[in-house]
Amino acid sequence: MIYLDKYEVYNKTISCKKLYHTKTGWHRVLSSLFTLSILLLFLTPIVAQQTIQQIKGKVLDQQTGQPIAGVTIRFQTSCCLADHGATCQCISDAKGQFNMQYNCSGLCNNMTAAEVNTAEKQMDTLLITAVNYQPSTLIRNHDQVNQPFTAYLQPLTNDLSEVLVTASRFKQTRADIAASIGVVDSLQLALTKATQIDQLVNQVPGVFMADLGSEQHEMSIRQPITTKSLFLYLEDGLPIRTSGLYNHNALLEMNLAATGRIEVLKGPASAQYGPEAVGGAVNIISLAPPQNLSGKITAEADNNGYKKTSLSIGNTFGKFAAVLSGYYANRNNGPIDYSNYHKTAFTLNTVYQISPSLSWQNKATYVDYYADMSGSLDSLAFAHKNFTSHYQFTYRKVKAFRGSSILTKTWNPQSETKLSLMYRNNQTGQNPAYRIKDNKTDPLKATGEINMNAFTSYVGLLQHHQHFNWQNSSLIMGLSADISPSNYDARFIQVDKNTAGDYTSYNDPDSVMTDYNTHINNYAAFLQWQMDLHPGLRLTLAGRYDRFDYDFKNHLPVTAVSGAPSSNVNFNHWTPKVGLNYNLKYAGFYASYGQGYVPPQVTELFNNVKVPFLKPQVFRNYEVGGWLHLLKSTLGIDWSLYRMNGTGEIISVRNTDGSSENKNAGKTTHTGLELGLNYHPDHQWQIRLGGTIARHKFQKETQSGVTLDGNQMQAAPSFIGNGTLTFQPDFLKGFHASVEYQQVGSYYMDDANTTKYKGFEVLNFRAGYQYHKVEIWANALNLLDSYYADVATKSAYGYSYNLGNPFTLVVGLAFHF
Repeated sequence: MIYLDKYEVYNKTISCKKLYHTKTGWHRVLSSLFTLSILLLFLTPIVAQQTIQQIKGKVLDQQTGQPIAGVTIRFQTSCCLADHGATCQCISDAKGQFNMQYNCSGLCNNMTAAEVNTAEKQMDTLLITAVNYQPSTLIRNHDQVNQPFTAYLQPLTNDLSEVLVTASRFKQTRADIAASIGVVDSLQLALTKATQIDQLVNQVPGVFMADLGSEQHEMSIRQPITTKSLFLYLEDGLPIRTSGLYNHNALLEMNLAATGRIEVLKGPASAQYGPEAVGGAVNIISLAPPQNLSGKITAEADNNGYKKTSLSIGNTFGKFAAVLSGYYANRNNGPIDYSNYHKTAFTLNTVYQISPSLSWQNKATYVDYYADMSGSLDSLAFAHKNFTSHYQFTYRKVKAFRGSSILTKTWNPQSETKLSLMYRNNQTGQNPAYRIKDNKTDPLKATGEINMNAFTSYVGLLQHHQHFNWQNSSLIMGLSADISPSNYDARFIQVDKNTAGDYTSYNDPDSVMTDYNTHINNYAAFLQWQMDLHPGLRLTLAGRYDRFDYDFKNHLPVTAVSGAPSSNVNFNHWTPKVGLNYNLKYAGFYASYGQGYVPPQVTELFNNVKVPFLKPQVFRNYEVGGWLHLLKSTLGIDWSLYRMNGTGEIISVRNTDGSSENKNAGKTTHTGLELGLNYHPDHQWQIRLGGTIARHKFQKETQSGVTLDGNQMQAAPSFIGNGTLTFQPDFLKGFHASVEYQQVGSYYMDDANTTKYKGFEVLNFRAGYQYHKVEIWANALNLLDSYYADVATKSAYGYSYNLGNPFTLVVGLAFHF
């Protein structure tokens, strides 16, 4: 659907004129003389009828208000006879702008003045098409042609021809990527009205982000549900946190209000982005500044103590554009005792178009976060629905600042260079529940710790993309450096405990338990080459070399608590990837081999009496997949089949003297089939289904002297599925309703495979209505009030259940301007 709006004057003009058949030889001379005579007789009245018509405007994304470049505007005028009407076409520029002219006069087919007057009252047709968007047709009267307008296009969801950036750092179509990628686009963001990122990424086939409460999370992408650093979290292609420092909660440092879309690259992505991109890479792409002054203010709340207010406002001022996005959220009196939290997040994103070929983007994000750490439920509390927490003072608090500056130079249509600089400052303080240990001699006493982990990062990334006409080939190459000094300290606390088993208070921190600094330096070089081997057959070769340097300084005497002696450790790793794509008109296939790796984490290296000799964990992934379009492209299917072998996984081994030591010994296999279906029977309905069947097993593993070879890994669901039915009726414009079904299958709670958790099923319902500038919505999450745990595990300390949210009714109001 096209909406008309006011428009400003544009500079660029594209002319298109009617072409006529011609004769040759003396026939041409006689014809020209005859035509000239007629023209001399009727010149004045006909010239009076000649008009230069102009069509100008701009094209914006209906959900975000951002300009859309590369849109094709095709115009068919009826000013001439039906069989000779003028056809014009132009392309929108980087600002979404277009302007074209045509000559509509009585000269067309020798029309008389009366015929021209009749034609001027007829209708013209504009067909507006763009990759990633639904095509739109606009019928206009001739008296409107000189009036500028704004067209708003509706984005497509999970279209296989859409343009992506995550797979190669530069834009390319999804069909040319030898990997499985899931997308949460601006339309899904607008309709979902998510309060947390897991409500969005869990709609991607093969992805399950477990909610641990207060925006904290675990992740599963081609891996079990885990806190391990096997997934890379990016913001506009740059890692949110530095490698080596336990990044599993990185997404709580994101600003959801500043998110424009999310791309999930499944499988190893270390050849593109480096370490930790094993199970996949989640790239949060920021909301770009709008073309005109626009924004929205929202307020929402639910029945479980959650409240949130957000703001987004932006505008373009000539060459400069900016958007400010932020929110404040808090929860009090949630489903579990002592589970309050609050978060403030703001992002300022600016773009300065220095020249048509040179742009400068600057972005700054600040996050202030605090959450009670209520701990998980044990088996007795979970069975009896006892949500009383024993931990009355434990907490996690984060203050994070990220600033980035990206300079992009387009040398010509085939050549582009980017220079990215980034600064991070992160402080994570904890009084963690998992560090509290009971006193063996006094039942009313326990011990714990208060710790602080902080780092500062200086990041530089230089990358260049060059396209060649030979075999439609392209080369991407780059250099990067991440210099991240960090420090960690922990102080001992004495904890008081009552007879009911509640940890009620603690004394001021006294003795220092741990105090060390670690300078983490990561230098890398990467390249990717793509070329057409045959029409429809495309080859991708990629590789990345990384060097890691750890400079560890321990400020305390060496003990099992304070850590290892000061030392320098370094790692080198080369990560390759190769892929083939073969695309037909309505189907495509790919096959790929790639590696992912994880360098030893700081805690794995230095939280010992001595520094162990460890190498990076390496995962080798073999994958085939494809896509298929059926029923006139209203039905899209994509699939992938993978097998990933992990080697050198770090395990804790008990030595003969009773001490423990980390070693590279574990081997695992991860196999799965991912399926996604997207069906649009018409523009009012959409059906989206996604799921994965997977097995995650140990090939070689020993824990506490027990051999686990052949066992399934803990918290590794055999099935993860998600489906959504969405309805946007024509009879009530601005209204939408959707039903979402989420299922997580059964899995073993421990690596010894002694206990199983049955999994869970959840049904969500969402509805909203926008009337002009006012929007209201209501989301009923866990509609049937299912009782379940997001994650359930078993260890030597007992059972652990992270409670899933009960029935939650979120009501929101937004004002758009």
